[in-house]
Formats: sequence, structure tokens, C-alpha cells
Amino acid sequence: MLALVGVFLRNANLAEVWHVVRTAHPGLLVTGVACLFTTYVLRAVRWRVMLAPLGGVSLGYAFRATVIGFAASFVLPARAGEFIKPWLVARREGLDPTATFATVVIERMLDLVAVLVLLGVFLLVFDPGVAALDPALFAAIRGGGLAAAGAAVAGMALLMVCASRPEVLARLVAALTGWLPARARTLVRELAAAFAGGLAVVRDPARLATALAWSLPLWIVIAAQIWVVSLALGVAMPAAGSLLIMALLVVGVAVPTPGAVGGFHEAYRIGATAFFGADNDHAVGAAIVLHAVGFVPTLVAGA
Repeated sequence: MLALVGVFLRNANLAEVWHVVRTAHPGLLVTGVACLFTTYVLRAVRWRVMLAPLGGVSLGYAFRATVIGFAASFVLPARAGEFIKPWLVARREGLDPTATFATVVIERMLDLVAVLVLLGVFLLVFDPGVAALDPALFAAIRGGGLAAAGAAVAGMALLMVCASRPEVLARLVAALTGWLPARARTLVRELAAAFAGGLAVVRDPARLATALAWSLPLWIVIAAQIWVVSLALGVAMPAAGSLLIMALLVVGVAVPTPGAVGGFHEAYRIGATAFFGADNDHAVGAAIVLHAVGFVPTLVAGA
């Protein structure tokens, strides 16, 4: 993490960065926070669609668990919030924790699909003239998007097989756990069966389509948050450009650092300077504030 922060700040004039931060437009920052909590509402609505076959959960508690989960992932290692969130709901609603966790796996797959769809919209519909500004980086983004699309297709196919043919998953788990002691083998097989049960939404095309339909406005609002906070810090980014930055940030937050510190910031700085003409100090200031807009309100609300 420290190495990434060092790379992020290596060419920054900290006095100028502080001036950029201090002069940020407060109204746009408030709009960014409103976008943040809108995304949590949309996540909760989508999650309820996936939880319905297991027994369901109220919108209010799905929202609370979602915010708590993100707050936990910001401060705990190994993205612990991804496990805490389904555990909270399972404990409150009497659901199977492993089955509930399976819905979170589907959520992440739908997130990837939505980001790739919106990146494709940017590349195909909006003027891709940014490619000429940094051809190597743009080619890397396009290649990474294609690779991620392949992974998404493979992942969804695997989930569909596990959901529609749980006996295939059972045979695979049996083959992989044959060396375990009998008690541990039985436990793992029971967990695998419960996980397959949590994939019920994948067996229902209409419900899965509904969940995907909620994923698109969710990520459009995330892009809107990136755009308004960028404008607040003086980064002149077109609205559609936030779709490209969003794809870069997804890569940045995949770097396993606490709270995505470093990876998130450097991904934003690279995109803003390479494609949208931002000077380095404005890009650094915008990255810091954009991260804070997501980090601080989530921690407070999660607590």
C-alpha cells in the first residue's frame, strides 16, 4: 500500500493539491454523497431480488447490511464485509448463511457484467477519440475488458451449471474432498449443497434478468458520482468519460490494499491525466476527495 501511495504522490505538489481540495465545489460534493447512498439503495433492491427464493429480507435491513458490509471491507482485511453482510441477514432472517453468501457471489458477477456493458457503450456509442491520447493505455483497457468479458461469461456459465445441476457440483466436491476426514468431508459437502441452493436466482431467467436490470442503473449512478466529484475538483471530464474512469477504478480497487488505498487513487490519476487533460495536482486532489466521498460517509453510516 505504501509503495502505491508513493507512486501516486511522486510528482504531486502537495501545497497545490491542498488548494485544489480546499476549493472544491461543496454542492457537487454533496451531490456525490447523495449518489453514494443511492447506489446502496439500488444494491439493496437488487439483493432482495436474489434473496427472495431463499425467504427474502426487508428493504431496510438489506440496505443496513449492505452499508455495514462496505464499511467493514474498508477497514478489515480480505474484503471481510463480503462475508459479514450475508451473515448479518442470515442471522436476522433465519436463512442459511452459505446460501446467502452465494447471492453475494452472483452480485459481484452482475457488477462485472454491468461495468463491461457500460464500458462497451462508451467505446461503441460515444466518441472514442480519447484512444489517440494514450494508445497504449487505451489498448490495455480494451484488451482487459475483452479478457474480463470472457471471464464473466465463464463465471456465469459455471454458476448456471452449479444452480441447474447441483449433482455436478456435488460430484466435483466429492472428488476434491475424498482425502479429508469423514466429518470435515461431510461439512464441506453440506456447505456446497447450501451454496448451490443460494444460486436459485440463476435458475430463474426472469429473476436473473431483473437483477441485471437493476445493476445497470446502479453503475450509472456510480459513474455519475465520479463525474460530479471530478467536476467539483476542477477536472473537466465529459459525463460519458466517467464510464472509462469507472472501468479503471474497478481495476484499481481489485488491488488488495486496506480500503483500496493506493490502487484506487493511482487508477483515477492515470485516467484523468491520460485521457481528460487534467494536470497532475488536480487529478491527485480529485482522486483523494473521490475516495473520501465514498469512504467517510460509508464508515459513519456503517458504524
